[in-house]
Amino acid sequence: MIGAVLTQNTAWGNVEKAIANIKNRQALDFETLYAMDDACLAELIRPSGYYNIKTRRLKNLLEAIQRHTGGDLAAFLSRDPSTLRSQLLEVNGIGKETADSICCYAAEKTCFVVDAYTRRMVLRHGWVEESDGDYDRIQRLFVAGLPPDLQCYKDLHAYIVFIGKDYCRTRDPVCEACPLGPQPVER
Repeated sequence: MIGAVLTQNTAWGNVEKAIANIKNRQALDFETLYAMDDACLAELIRPSGYYNIKTRRLKNLLEAIQRHTGGDLAAFLSRDPSTLRSQLLEVNGIGKETADSICCYAAEKTCFVVDAYTRRMVLRHGWVEESDGDYDRIQRLFVAGLPPDLQCYKDLHAYIVFIGKDYCRTRDPVCEACPLGPQPVER
């Protein structure tokens, strides 16, 4: 859950540094983070960038867990997927991608995550039009074509991240070598 919040607008390597800081402080548990002073948490997550904003978002998430389940993280994550997603989306600073990441990876719910790599890939390959390429439409496209299998969703998301980082880059894409087949890129 922490990683899902910290990875907003940040490379995963920086998130790993922030999580390592939390672990080194022996603070990677609900009670410790919930009770932690905002300034202390901000300093721990500094490597993730936008650390003051992300501190507030993490605290908002922790407060929601406290409010809904008295701080029982397992109970919070065990809710049915639609209830969990709805409650996550009510948290200030948690959008669809972050909520779905938490549902998929922390709660182990069959929920397909659409990230910037996914959107860029489907647009460049013409699977959706720019005007029809919103989060929900792209998510429905994948869910309709895949078996409802958590490991399948996780694996495909990992492959999409690989393609996005190595081929379907924002700048200087390598379309001619793309494992999905070369596609013309409008620039």
